[in-house]
Amino acid sequence: MPEKYQYYRLWADVDLNAIRSNILKVQKNLSEHVRTCAVVKADGYGHGAVQVAEAVSDLVDFYAVATIEEGLELREHQIWKPVLVLGYVHPSMYESAIMNGIRLTVYDLSIAKGLSAAHERLISQAGSEQVKDAPIHIKVDTGMSRIGFFPSRESVQVLKEIASLPGIRMEGIFTHFANADDETTERALDQLDVFRRFLSELEAEGLHFPVRHCANSAAATCLQEAQLDMVRLGISMYGLYPSCYVRQIPLEPAMSLRSHVIMVKKIPAGTPVGYGSTWTAPEESVIATIPTGYADGYNRGLSNKGYVLIGGAKYPVVGRVCMDQMMVDVTNPLEGKGGEVREGDEVILVGRSGDLYITAEEISELAGSFNYEFVCGISKRVPRIYH
Repeated sequence: MPEKYQYYRLWADVDLNAIRSNILKVQKNLSEHVRTCAVVKADGYGHGAVQVAEAVSDLVDFYAVATIEEGLELREHQIWKPVLVLGYVHPSMYESAIMNGIRLTVYDLSIAKGLSAAHERLISQAGSEQVKDAPIHIKVDTGMSRIGFFPSRESVQVLKEIASLPGIRMEGIFTHFANADDETTERALDQLDVFRRFLSELEAEGLHFPVRHCANSAAATCLQEAQLDMVRLGISMYGLYPSCYVRQIPLEPAMSLRSHVIMVKKIPAGTPVGYGSTWTAPEESVIATIPTGYADGYNRGLSNKGYVLIGGAKYPVVGRVCMDQMMVDVTNPLEGKGGEVREGDEVILVGRSGDLYITAEEISELAGSFNYEFVCGISKRVPRIYH
């Protein structure tokens, strides 16, 4: 283990070059005119929103976040490319969004009216020369049954009303696929067809949107017809796959999760380990304690299921994963040659050690979860080390 990391209890290594490489690999499949939106919500899927956004700024055209606070964090760090908030924003934050040029998602007439009113208030305070129109992106619900306008004649009339509001600029329109990462693309293509037909209705009414987008990571990989004006790269940017069916592009995981052994002890046969005594040593065993637990994001569901890598060998997690610690049976490796495990040895929870590799996909599946939740769940108390 590098000496400079020995004072960390646990840390996540983030390879920014891997993130850049993953974006470039996906972009090779895009048509020339198609823009790229880097999705850095949830603190860049746990990788660090600001650091990721800065590292890929020359490769992307937009950023997407989930909250206005995430958007303002990018602005506070002098990241000035367009930022789109994909979800709900409280009306009290509309003026801040307008003044910072942050695009809001509009999925209800009341949002647009509130933004227009906020724009009017700002003009009365600062003057029209200081306040630019508020660019918005219309959300269309084509099959998620989440937020968004249903593609109907009534919605066409509502969008015409929104377009007429003072201070509002209709910059974009988008939808989101529910099944783009399925074994077949049939349902995603159905949604795309619904979206395109609605766009045609809007065009016929004189409503034009410079940025039409619907492709997430899976669709950007598998559905060339869904690229439109922009694709939104989320999970694939970080080197993780949307599902087992979307692996056409070889990606490089950007994050590894590492800790170290803080104690090694021999216990007699029949000795229980951990809360609830859910594991008992079948023979004299060597137990290593790792200063990592579910408060760090290592799922409690990995109790008696997970495994780690130490010195190029794989060892099982035994007993219940605690809030801040867990135990590993290092008596005999599950895989690899192994050797004597000592206090201070580096432990790989996700990543490579020698010829062995633990992926976020496999470890989260063991916990009954999935890779998105695993990386997003790595807590703030885990330091990120950027390379």
